[in-house]
Amino acid sequence: MKQHHVVAAIICHKNKYLCVQRGENKYPYVAFKYEFPGGKVEPGESNTVALRREIHEELQMDIQVGELFASVYYEYPDFAITMDSYLCTTKSPQLCLNEHIAYQWLRKEDLQTVSWAPADIPVVEKLMDVQRHDIEFTY
Repeated sequence: MKQHHVVAAIICHKNKYLCVQRGENKYPYVAFKYEFPGGKVEPGESNTVALRREIHEELQMDIQVGELFASVYYEYPDFAITMDSYLCTTKSPQLCLNEHIAYQWLRKEDLQTVSWAPADIPVVEKLMDVQRHDIEFTY
């Protein structure tokens, strides 16, 4: 089974979190699901560099990458991922969808109103359990 190391950005702006929706996909179990944006870490790349690169490629957005929030290992039917998710901030909520079909800025209490990709669900659950004062944002 193919294994990938990916990074994901939990981007917060004015107490809302960026959630992006995937489009049509060769793997139907992730098609049209919401996720925290990010992508694969390339050989020789640090997680932080990969995350900034992926967010710029996918969303044309600049972010500040903060601390590691959660690591998830998930086996899909055709591949497995280890996903490291980081708390991130941005000065501007402006973005351009280059790979996704939709996005929403959601308050923490509204995160479960969308259909998440399975690997992102543990991150959403942990985020919902954390008190606001337990998370430090630098922007």
